[in-house]
Amino acid sequence: MTNAIIADLEKRYTTKRYDPTKRIPKQDLAVIYEAMRLSPSSINSQPWKFIVIESDEAKQRMSDTFANKFQFNQPHIKAASHIILFAYNPKYTREDYAKVVDKGIADGRTKPADREAAFGGYVFVDLNTDEAGNNGAWTKSQTYLALGNTMHAVARLGIDSTPMEGVDSELIGQVFETELGGYICDVALALGYHSSEEDYNAGLPKSRLAKEQVIQIL
Repeated sequence: MTNAIIADLEKRYTTKRYDPTKRIPKQDLAVIYEAMRLSPSSINSQPWKFIVIESDEAKQRMSDTFANKFQFNQPHIKAASHIILFAYNPKYTREDYAKVVDKGIADGRTKPADREAAFGGYVFVDLNTDEAGNNGAWTKSQTYLALGNTMHAVARLGIDSTPMEGVDSELIGQVFETELGGYICDVALALGYHSSEEDYNAGLPKSRLAKEQVIQIL
């Protein structure tokens, strides 16, 4: 099949080793950040923060979060160009959604007179919130929509990536407590350019189950 989207997905793979001498150009980073911002989420809730690990000091802090486990991902932290923490709000509130509604009014998406009616979408939050106000399972799911969107965006730019659920959420919460502000990071994304000499995954053929095994057309 000849299609730009399919070409992106055929080309991308999970990078196992990065070239530490290569950095993502600023113009490409600007595209990536905007793609992240434009990611979809249920009721346009946007219950996330994207924390970009770029400086040597920040990379050292992130590297330190591998003190107890998941050390197999630790080499990516300093070798990759950038690391992005995808963090979610574990207690998303009506006040949080009000910011979305008011931005929609400012952008002309919602009429000021319809502000209260716009909160009808908040029912989806209520359906996913327990008696203690926790809705992290739902907000965490939204970050994975952003993660997938970002991975495709970087593939289009010819940038390699490694999604990492192998991160220590507890230690990240401690080391980046100020930046997270109560949000939780359970997944991160390494970005950069693979090492042509050390990345064993780069030359392997793509392997997926056949279309007939995973797609049903009714």
